[in-house]
Amino acid sequence: MMFSTKAEYGVRVLVALARRDGGEPTALAEIAADEGLPLAYLEHVVARLRKAELVDSRRGSRGGYMLARPSDQITMAEVVLALEGEIAPIECISQAADGTIVCSREADPAHACPTKLLWARVRGSIVRTLRETTLADLLESPTAGLPTTPDEPLTTTGAR
Repeated sequence: MMFSTKAEYGVRVLVALARRDGGEPTALAEIAADEGLPLAYLEHVVARLRKAELVDSRRGSRGGYMLARPSDQITMAEVVLALEGEIAPIECISQAADGTIVCSREADPAHACPTKLLWARVRGSIVRTLRETTLADLLESPTAGLPTTPDEPLTTTGAR
């Protein structure tokens, strides 16, 4: 599963706003120039962040964008939900209104999906990580919180 540039750019904009957080709004053009990102695309991304109440905006000559609340109160789960929608590592897996994980291929009660457990666990791990990571965490040292030893790499041959 890969997140789109909406999520990548949205997180980068939020980090830029958090770094500048001094109560004064920051022009989106300034962030676009500093980060090397396309302004027109950022306008669409920030509109979604604003709708999700993650950023506020101010009009006028001293206008721009600012965080809607402190960086330690903004989770990456909120950001990804606002920009990407619900997390689904595979097309057939989704979350029902009651919170249960549903596989669209299980429409027939006699058919149980043999891979549902795997994809539900993958989804759970991603969601948990996003919920546990705040914008403030991203402002720390780039290596803070990273594992000290890399995970075992995935192989394509299945041999170990």
